Amino acid sequence: MPQPRPYKVALNGYGRIGRCVLRALFERGAAAGFEIVAINDLADMASIEYLTRFDSTHGRFPGEVRVEDDCLHINGNCVKVLRSATPEGIDWAALDVDLVLECSGAYHTRADGQRFLDAGAPRVLFSQPMASEADVDATIVYGVNQDCLTGAELLVSNASCTTNCGVPLLRLLDQAIGLEYVSITTIHSAMNDQPVIDAYHHEDLRRTRSAFQSVIPVSTGLARGIERLLPELAGRIQAKAVRVPTVNVSCLDITMQTVSDTDASEVNRILRDAATSGPLKGLLAYTELPHASCDFNHDPHSAIVDASQTRVSGPRLVNILAWFDNEWGFANRMLDVAEHYLQTASPQL
Repeated sequence: MPQPRPYKVALNGYGRIGRCVLRALFERGAAAGFEIVAINDLADMASIEYLTRFDSTHGRFPGEVRVEDDCLHINGNCVKVLRSATPEGIDWAALDVDLVLECSGAYHTRADGQRFLDAGAPRVLFSQPMASEADVDATIVYGVNQDCLTGAELLVSNASCTTNCGVPLLRLLDQAIGLEYVSITTIHSAMNDQPVIDAYHHEDLRRTRSAFQSVIPVSTGLARGIERLLPELAGRIQAKAVRVPTVNVSCLDITMQTVSDTDASEVNRILRDAATSGPLKGLLAYTELPHASCDFNHDPHSAIVDASQTRVSGPRLVNILAWFDNEWGFANRMLDVAEHYLQTASPQL
């Protein structure tokens, strides 16, 4: 019986997430079921090759990387490198791709997505939340709502790394013990929109400050993103965020007022059971060891619950801590969503 052909995908944007998506695909091996046929990025070929081979956070690429003409050859696979500043500058149909993985983070509206479709892309998966629910056909957190995909969607969002960490935990605990109110603090590693030394920032005075000299409060759309996916919590959740001087791995500090009386043992049991069986197995991890953030670098889970940090004040005020690799975990979820998305659309491929 002939083997089904791999899904053909193209990466638009080859920054931190784009490179992690490509690397995750190759680290998964042939079972990943994808073929990356093209990368669109404005960087020169030497930089693209170099940053594919060497990564300060995730280490050397575990395979062969070389350049020949306009192709990046990875383990014998030719990936065409394109350089267009706009979606319209590429004939996506001529590439015969099944899906464009939009990893630049530069596009947030339905009109932006339509630019890809008008240029021949059959469907687009965005690596960022869109501006509003109306700007996308579906926002997916894998392990929570991927089954809502029908295959008819043209524009899908993979939400954010923080949403992928928080939503499974909140839905799980809301179903188990009920949640009245939620407050979340994201403690996030530095990002490339922050300067190494003080420099101008176009919209945020705090982000003019050196990324590696301060803990820096920043704005976040996490509460809004969670409410889109868990509308039952609308109006009952708040979030804030700080950036800290580390290069990777972040965490959510989540405080919840519960409906039912509970204690730390029950909360940890609920989280431990979900990590070992059910729809979150392989996506949610649970640890009781005395970890630090660097222990979760290159960890593919959406969330790793640190059970040693679970606290309950009185009968109903619960606090938990969940780690996540904001690059690698998210890149792996993007591949999971892409696979499910294309499987639902397979009659059309």
